[in-house]
Amino acid sequence: MTPALNPAVDNLALPAIPAVQAWAREYDGTRGPLLDLSQAVPGYPPPPEMLHWLAEAAGSTDATNYGNIEGEPVLRDAYAAHVSDLYDAPIAATETHITSGCNQAFVSAVMAVAGAGDAILMTNPCYFNHEATLSMLGIGSRFVACRPEDGFLPDIEAVRAALTPEVRAFAVVSPNNPTGCVYPPALLGAILDLCREAGVWLILDETYRDFSEERHGLLSRPDWRDGLIQLYSFSKSFCIPGHRLGAMVAGERVIGAAAKIMDNLQICAPRAAQIAVARAIEPLAKWRAGNRAEIRLRADALRATLAEALAWQIGAMGAYFVFLRHPFTDTGSIEVAQRLAREAGVSCIPGAFFGKGNDAYLRLAFANADCDVIAQLGGRLNGLV
Repeated sequence: MTPALNPAVDNLALPAIPAVQAWAREYDGTRGPLLDLSQAVPGYPPPPEMLHWLAEAAGSTDATNYGNIEGEPVLRDAYAAHVSDLYDAPIAATETHITSGCNQAFVSAVMAVAGAGDAILMTNPCYFNHEATLSMLGIGSRFVACRPEDGFLPDIEAVRAALTPEVRAFAVVSPNNPTGCVYPPALLGAILDLCREAGVWLILDETYRDFSEERHGLLSRPDWRDGLIQLYSFSKSFCIPGHRLGAMVAGERVIGAAAKIMDNLQICAPRAAQIAVARAIEPLAKWRAGNRAEIRLRADALRATLAEALAWQIGAMGAYFVFLRHPFTDTGSIEVAQRLAREAGVSCIPGAFFGKGNDAYLRLAFANADCDVIAQLGGRLNGLV
């Protein structure tokens, strides 16, 4: 008899990005170079200083040994100071935890607050890796719908109704993946109030925060440590996704729980990258600000080219992404994305991958491409209609 696999894993769909990349490999180049707007990766390299610091740290014997589970002290200190300055709130290094990418930060946060049989509330559309994580852990997924007419932001009363007794946390992504929408500070404050009333954690994933000017005041609240878990990724801002580095800010009780989890997942995040990023946070502040300005230019270029493709409508847009409504009422988003990749040389993610009810949309990661490349998009889209 052939032994079975864990059905919680075996029944998952294959990873989304490799599937989309496979469609792109079928493109024959007739419309010009492939426009890869699928995976959210920086469309520009890290600066020479970052590469130098990474190489220097990687060549050190110190970085080859195990490090602290919670992260390198030098990075925890630097990141706590950075977050304190960013949000005008006193954050201690002991309230930070460094992880191997933000996905691992999410896994750690979820495992710290929920177990099999519990549930996590998410928005719909949702980031597909979050839903897959919960499925693998035997944790239920609950959803609050985010409607196009509301800018894909959740209605506060709908959130209240969705905070049922089995829900242990509400996971929110802002700036959002896949829609790009940025949650206004007042809405985040109201959400945290609801979570506190219900005895539910707010897990706030701010992977793309450096590409938005908006800042909330949640970390200035005296009660934030008993209700908020904030997640972040260094990958996008420092252009080092291959080095897998993320972070968590939370009260020390949560940080202690996350350390227990991390000790059984990876022991410590990559040490060389931690050492290099600790050196880079302050010196590269202007460089990161310049990238934020560049992303705004790319957003402007996207709006201009989409104005030429009238059949395609922006559902939501911001930070890294546009959630684009396609014009094919009788065709699902998976088929539309396949056609775009194979026939037009545009690689993007079907809306269906982000939850039920999103089949009319596609996610395009416009930050991946420069303005000249983005300018080609309108013609490619028109050629498919």
